[in-house]
Amino acid sequence: MLGFYNYTVVLTYIGAASGVYGIMSTLTRQSPRIGIICLMLSGLCDMFDGAVAKTRKRTDDEKRFGIQIDSLADLICFGVLPACIGYAIGLRRPWHQWILVGYALAALIRLAYFNVMEENRQKREDGRRTQYDGLPVTCSALIFPFIYVLIPQFGLAYLPTAYGLTMVMTAFAFLATFKVKKFSLKGNILLVFLVALAAILLLARNVVI
Repeated sequence: MLGFYNYTVVLTYIGAASGVYGIMSTLTRQSPRIGIICLMLSGLCDMFDGAVAKTRKRTDDEKRFGIQIDSLADLICFGVLPACIGYAIGLRRPWHQWILVGYALAALIRLAYFNVMEENRQKREDGRRTQYDGLPVTCSALIFPFIYVLIPQFGLAYLPTAYGLTMVMTAFAFLATFKVKKFSLKGNILLVFLVALAAILLLARNVVI
């Protein structure tokens, strides 16, 4: 069989499957709530797949495969899925759809650029990356769940507008040149806490749209 199937890629596959399921549920069931949950699950998988991969000595092909499969999964989970959620919550006018398409395109461009730069970096130096250029697409797993949970507390009618504006700002941040420090273990623990908090708020407040 083509591909690699050792434990170092299992979390990436689970995250990608969660993203696909979220897309299907969001569009066919008109259930953005399920999509948000899948988005957070994919974010948790992505947060730890790199650490898991480093526990095993990999061939150069396995490393390159890891970079590619991770970015392809990210495009599904953090590029396409948030756009589908936006469509489901009401961003359906023609100019709304430009926002959805533009967001997904920005994620695609960022991920392709990152792949090229990361392969070049690994040829020049060893060790882990310490910072990113621009906002990583995985931040969507934290940004959009909080928008989805918090904005309706001020009025459900504000959610599509707030979600759309957040998509625009996030898309620009994907392609910006500012530096973002990569999270340490403590930072990842904090992110897990924030994702868990968003999940609790989502379940407790039962946002439905």
